[in-house]
Amino acid sequence: KEKNNSILTLFLVFLKIGAFTFGGGYAMIPLIQREVVETRKWLNDDDILDIIAIAESTPGPIAINSATFVGYRVAGFWGALVSTLGVVLPSVVIILLVSYLLAAFEEYKVIKYAFWGIRACVLALLCKAWWGMFKKLKKTVVSIFIAVCAFALTSFLGIDSIFVIIGCAVFGLVSSLIMERREKQ
Repeated sequence: KEKNNSILTLFLVFLKIGAFTFGGGYAMIPLIQREVVETRKWLNDDDILDIIAIAESTPGPIAINSATFVGYRVAGFWGALVSTLGVVLPSVVIILLVSYLLAAFEEYKVIKYAFWGIRACVLALLCKAWWGMFKKLKKTVVSIFIAVCAFALTSFLGIDSIFVIIGCAVFGLVSSLIMERREKQ
């Protein structure tokens, strides 16, 4: 009974996140963190950081991957399934509705202005997510170096993020092994 209740709760939580977050997966991260860690206490901040790192490193949208990983950690396979469905369902319905309406009303200035406002809001949500993750990051010379390099490589040099993620993982692994070896000596 409790597992069925948690599965329903997972679905409803991710349905709410999917329905009331504009701007894609990165804009959903603060809401996922608040619901999963602060409100429901299903996971802790370190778990969420790990899940987001894995979700970013695996193929697919980060919000869907995050919902799947959270659901799995909370209630196994069925938790993963309902969390994924919950976060995707509002987008599917909204996309179908918006595509129909946008085709009919795309020439109206009020529609264009509304989307300008939404874009500004999304930027603010992304900055909030970035700041929240940065505050929780264990700040070492290596972690800051990796973050700055990853940002520069993707933003200014246009290197595909998958290569940057792989490179950062290798760099982090190698630097950890070197530090561990130094501590043993």
